[in-house]
Amino acid sequence: MAIDHEMKVEIIHRATIKPSSPTPFHLRDFDLSIIDQIAPVMYIPLILFYPNTANGNVNIITAERSKHLRKSLSETLTHFYPLAGRIMRINNPYIECNDEGAQLVEARINCSLSEFLAKPDPQMLRKFLPTAVECKEISKIKWLLLVQETFFQCGGMAIGLCLSHKFADASTLATFINTWAGISRGSVNSFVLPEFGASSLLPPLDCSEAQQLDLPVIQLVPEKSCETRRYVFDAANIAALRSRAASLAVEKPTRVEAVSALIWKCTMEATRSNNTSDFSSPRRSSWCHNVNMRHRVEPRLPDNLVGNLVGYFVEKAEESEVVDLQNLVAKMRKAIEKVNKSYGEGIDLEEALDVVREYANLLKSDEIDNYNCTSWCRFPYYDADFGWGKPVWVSISGVTFRNMVFLMDSRDGDGIEAWLTLKEKEMALVGSNKELLAFASPNPSIIYN
Repeated sequence: MAIDHEMKVEIIHRATIKPSSPTPFHLRDFDLSIIDQIAPVMYIPLILFYPNTANGNVNIITAERSKHLRKSLSETLTHFYPLAGRIMRINNPYIECNDEGAQLVEARINCSLSEFLAKPDPQMLRKFLPTAVECKEISKIKWLLLVQETFFQCGGMAIGLCLSHKFADASTLATFINTWAGISRGSVNSFVLPEFGASSLLPPLDCSEAQQLDLPVIQLVPEKSCETRRYVFDAANIAALRSRAASLAVEKPTRVEAVSALIWKCTMEATRSNNTSDFSSPRRSSWCHNVNMRHRVEPRLPDNLVGNLVGYFVEKAEESEVVDLQNLVAKMRKAIEKVNKSYGEGIDLEEALDVVREYANLLKSDEIDNYNCTSWCRFPYYDADFGWGKPVWVSISGVTFRNMVFLMDSRDGDGIEAWLTLKEKEMALVGSNKELLAFASPNPSIIYN
């Protein structure tokens, strides 16, 4: 559908939402775990899009839904009480659960939902978020949770969330959004309340201990000359890609392994092409992938245990290596098996910190091209029904962190949406890669009727 005007999001109102019940005094201080301490200073973004399927006056419908979201968010904050608090102390941070609240932003956009979803713009998606994803320092974080409800002219809406990475990972975000949705629709038995206690498993370090252990800090530095693009792999193309990536070493690559290997291959080819044109020698490349600890630790940790329960594996490709899908998949499988074995024997804190140190050093290194992949596949974001149906699309937004790859499920659960943020010159080469385009569609429309 053609759009004959510029899309604009207008902020109507900002409000502070406090918990419906006060937090007991004995829960006022919430310790962060050691993984929370070293997590990057940024917000985790998520945007959920809902059509208007109700009959009636659009203004009345949107007003009722806005009121309903505020009430249910207040009730949800009673269970997620740290999100209504504030981070205290910079060197040894903890959350003071003082019930000061989360921020809720109400906004309007001058188009229909179907118009926007016909060609979703990764940069325009940032307008559906209540704040920038990027933060420069922990002292600048006032709100741990910010929410924006944006209503389309048709009565459809987008719910955009920014959750502090110092408190949460992708699994915690899924727990929060589905708890809120369950409370909103009044389905008491359809959601699980959060569990706390990550700091008991992974105790925080005070300032002197952190210095003694050379505690790494993951720093993601925003860059202006980056571009974000979305590529969608449907189920049929993923099956074909998995078949091509299979080998004697890995007979059945997973969806994520196959897609990750292809993206890594394309980025390496783009980088090497750039270096050749600049008369530079090929560079080494690394692929860092986040993994959810909850499923890998024995005994298994509950899905609703909140906090940053994230591990990493890093694989490298030398400058002289032949870039090959099967080889890259084999590297990834070997690395994840090593991670599974390690966590299956319990959490070795020093070993985990060594991996994070390697990752943090790679982020700062100019000697190697480092790509950072986060997979949100299989997290139940599409189950978030607030009382007016499940979302027709769930997305992130454009970011300015270089060499970032986000993988998310498509709505049917079988496809994968890949969000790539690269330097503009490198992105142009990746975007024209024939192998990538053989398996992925660049930014297709979201059809939901």
